[in-house]
Amino acid sequence: MSRLVLVLAALLLLALALPLPAREPLLLIHGGAGTLRAADMTAAARAEYEAALDEALVAGWQVLAAGGSALDAVTAAIVPLEDSPLFNAGRGAVFTAEGRNELDASIMDGASRAAGAVGGVRWVRNPVLLARRVMEDSPHVFLAGDGAVEFAIDQGLELKPASWFRTEQRWEQLQRSLLTGALPTAADQGRFGTVGAVALDAAGGLAAATSTGGTTAKRWGRLGDVPVIGAGTWADEGCAVSATGDGEYFIRAAAAHAICTRIALAGQSPDEAAAGVLAEIRALGGLGGVIVLDRAGRASLSFSTEGMYRGRADAAGREVAIFGGEGP
Repeated sequence: MSRLVLVLAALLLLALALPLPAREPLLLIHGGAGTLRAADMTAAARAEYEAALDEALVAGWQVLAAGGSALDAVTAAIVPLEDSPLFNAGRGAVFTAEGRNELDASIMDGASRAAGAVGGVRWVRNPVLLARRVMEDSPHVFLAGDGAVEFAIDQGLELKPASWFRTEQRWEQLQRSLLTGALPTAADQGRFGTVGAVALDAAGGLAAATSTGGTTAKRWGRLGDVPVIGAGTWADEGCAVSATGDGEYFIRAAAAHAICTRIALAGQSPDEAAAGVLAEIRALGGLGGVIVLDRAGRASLSFSTEGMYRGRADAAGREVAIFGGEGP
C-alpha cells in the first residue's frame, strides 16, 4: 500500500509540473451587488451602466485576445470601472462620515499567488494600479493609509485632487445617512458597488482584482473585505474569485478563499461553491455576490441580492446584465 501511495504521489507531482493545455480565454467582471430594484431603474440609467460595463469588458478582453496574461486583463478591466462615476470605486467612491473618499483595492495572480492590496487610500486615481505595484515592486502584500499614498508617489502613480472623486449622488447619500443616522439601504446603492474582475488566459493562468470605496458614512478607518486577500479577492492555480457585498461578513467567511477550497477539495462546481458560501454569509446576516472562474473555464456570477452589475467576454462575444434572471 505504501508503494502505491508513493507512485500515486509521484504521478500527481508530475501532472502538476506539466504545462497546462491551451485554454479558451474568459473574462468576468462585476460592478457591485445590491442594486436598485428593476422597477426603479430607468431605461436611460440602464443604458449608461451597460455601456460602462461593456467598456470594461472591451479593455480586459483586448488583453486576452492578444495573448496577454490574466493579470494584465483584470487590471485593464478594473481601470475604466474605477474611472467611471457610476460605481463605488475610484472616481465614484462613497464618502466617509468625515466627507472623504477612502479607497481599497487588491489583486492576485493565481500561478504565483503573488498579491497586493491597499486600504484607506486617498487621491490615488486608480487604486488597482497601486495594489499591483505593491505586489510587484515592494516586499509587502498590504499597505494602508498615508504610507500607501507615499508609496504611490514614489512609484509615480497619478494622483487626483479630492474634487475629482466627488459625485453628487454619493454626496447626497452621505447627507441622508448623516441625517437619519443609518447606513444607506441596498436600494440606495450606498452599501455595495464594489467593482471586480477575474480572468483565465490562453496559458491557463488565473487572476482576480477588486476595488471599492467601502461603505457610505464609514468611520474609524473602517476596512472591508476588498483589500483582505482571501476574503474579497483570491486566485490560485485552480480558481479565481472577486466578491462584493457586506464586507464584514465576507471577511468572517473568508469568502473568496472558501469558494476556491470548495472547488479544489470538495469537487464542487463554481456555481455550487459560490451558492454554498453565499448561503453561509446570508446565515451570518450578510448579502452580496461573487464572480468565479476555475481552470477548466467554468464560470459563476452569483448573488444573493436582486441584482449585480456584471459582464462576461469570451471568443463568442460580450454580454452584460444587471438583475436576476438575465444572462450571463
